Amino acid sequence: MNQPFYNDQAHIAESFYLVDDFTSQTARLAIFKINSYKLSMIKSSFRETREELRCNLNNSLMNFTAPGIILADLGFFESEFEN
Repeated sequence: MNQPFYNDQAHIAESFYLVDDFTSQTARLAIFKINSYKLSMIKSSFRETREELRCNLNNSLMNFTAPGIILADLGFFESEFEN
């Protein structure tokens, strides 16, 4: 009886595309946040929201996550160790 041969290329490509798209969207959001803060530093009319923008930047962009936590969330430690 012939065993079916599974080609994982489509799954790998789709996973890469999703991660790449998420990274691009996250980078775009970070640029928007930074530019908003820069604008608030230049224009005095945005003085009221400057502190709120600074807190938003500190809470969302300036936080550290240990690599082990990211790998665990991705399921790296649960997967098989062979290619």
